[in-house]
Amino acid sequence: MRAFYSGLFYLVIPFIMLRLAWRGIKAPDYLCRWRERFACYDKPFPEGVIWFHAVSVGEAEALFPLVRQVQYRHPELKLLITTTTPTGSARVSSVLKNTVAHVYLPYDLPDAVDRFMQCFKPSLAVIMETEIWPNLYAYCGKNSIPLYIINARLSGKSARGYQKIPALIRPALAQVKRIATQTQDDSLRFIAIGASGEKVMTLGNMKFDIEFSQELIEQGLQLKSALFDKRFAWICASTHKDEEKICLEIYREIKQELPELLLLIAPRHPERFPEVKKLCEQQHLELVTRTSNAACRPSTDIYLVDTLGDLKMLYAASDLAFIGGSMVPVGGHNILEAAAAGVPVLFGPYMANFKEIAQGVLAQGAAIQCLDKDAVVKAIRMLYKDPAYREALVENAALFVRQNRGAIARICDMLAL
Repeated sequence: MRAFYSGLFYLVIPFIMLRLAWRGIKAPDYLCRWRERFACYDKPFPEGVIWFHAVSVGEAEALFPLVRQVQYRHPELKLLITTTTPTGSARVSSVLKNTVAHVYLPYDLPDAVDRFMQCFKPSLAVIMETEIWPNLYAYCGKNSIPLYIINARLSGKSARGYQKIPALIRPALAQVKRIATQTQDDSLRFIAIGASGEKVMTLGNMKFDIEFSQELIEQGLQLKSALFDKRFAWICASTHKDEEKICLEIYREIKQELPELLLLIAPRHPERFPEVKKLCEQQHLELVTRTSNAACRPSTDIYLVDTLGDLKMLYAASDLAFIGGSMVPVGGHNILEAAAAGVPVLFGPYMANFKEIAQGVLAQGAAIQCLDKDAVVKAIRMLYKDPAYREALVENAALFVRQNRGAIARICDMLAL
């Protein structure tokens, strides 16, 4: 079955490259370093690395505290971080700089996997969340490289998909030494798709161990003071196509009764920055971009976050946060960063990717779920008028985060790092 999978993968490579080129029209970074996706490198790298893989920005952010923990405990170790997306790559380079080696994960082709492994010769492989690559896993098993999946999660939909190809998935999972899942439901789903129950353990969600220093919060407050002081700042973070339109409709509806309202929009994907800017301009809204570093005037409507890596600081600068990917059927994004920043959190009805976290914050009175646009309008009005309610949400969210910390320490123990 794996030979058939590999042959099929080779056949579709031209189409994958065309897709990269197409995405590169809006996001030129997709056209860069494409040779890394075939494990062809222009410079030497260290061998005998501890290798961590995080597909994109969200996984990388969750991984950083673990990497720092390993670096603190074992400064002599050589670390490799791989990502799949340019945004994930940029975040790794920005945060960890030259303290780790970093390349894109190669495509799961036998020759690319072999070149990658021969270059880095990892002594340990650690995969974040849900990345099951049959050839990569087979190489680890054949060459006795300990392989772990950490912070593992598996939706019911994904589990049903994997169950349709057991001849491919079961042998891959057999090469994994341990699977550390976020929840008991994730554990049961991994077992259902073929993982050995003895290898699966529920260790919690690493995203609760988020790093949010007092210095970062102070930077956010300084930013607010410098750029939009005396404005009630509502940030819509990690937004997707069509969500910005909804946010602008809400803004127009309540702006007259909340004249100091300022809408901050942080699109999830950088290639959409020009599109969102154009949308705001078409609606004749006064706009300031983050890259301009200009201060907002009393008449400014929109502050467009057209940068990467500033979201934590901007949460700290805001009075209210709405988490995107949840008003359209994307599945939501991580709400814990905003909660840790001390800002009241709203999110929409589509939170399938963060179901347990969403249920937890709602049960603890730590956030508000808005099922439609009218509910968002109502929530903003209520929170604006009631500072005590805002403070209660913030306190409950901080307690919820504290109560669920500890996954990284448990994972370090499992990895013996």
